[in-house]
Amino acid sequence: MTTRSGFSLLAVPALLLMLHSPLSMAMGDNDSDKKTPDCPKGQVYDSHTKSCVPEKTSKLNDDDKTRYAYHLAKKGEYQAALNLLDTLKNQDTREAWNYRGYATRKLGRTDEGIGYYQRAIALDPRYAKVREYLGEAWMIKGRPDLAREQLKTIAGICGTDCEEYRDLQAAINGHPEV
Repeated sequence: MTTRSGFSLLAVPALLLMLHSPLSMAMGDNDSDKKTPDCPKGQVYDSHTKSCVPEKTSKLNDDDKTRYAYHLAKKGEYQAALNLLDTLKNQDTREAWNYRGYATRKLGRTDEGIGYYQRAIALDPRYAKVREYLGEAWMIKGRPDLAREQLKTIAGICGTDCEEYRDLQAAINGHPEV
């Protein structure tokens, strides 16, 4: 379809889309911000400088150390994660306790990990990630009833579509994350 001036009626929406696309692409989806790069041994990713820095630098804040400890744990470097968490100035945060629990549980010390998860819950009962990991620990202990309690709590925190709910549901159904 064209108008008397010869422009297609679809040209205006297409033009608006082209003008809007670079802006939305520049804004990003923040997923790249969540990805932590691997650093050489003894270094930690510094989100401020966007580079790997020596682990013992005084400029490195606890948030970066905590995030990198979780990154190490998710890569299977559980003891390295625990060692990094030991260097935090403030070890009494929900994330620090949760990630300590995760790494400890993955090292096979499930009861100890549960204790750390409970400390994280004491700081923030509405922290869905720790509820997921506690539920997974209960599955390891052969307590699906307690895992389902955590699943119900997660549903009250973030609904049934959040990642924490889906992951714990999969673990309860016998399909845990690899």
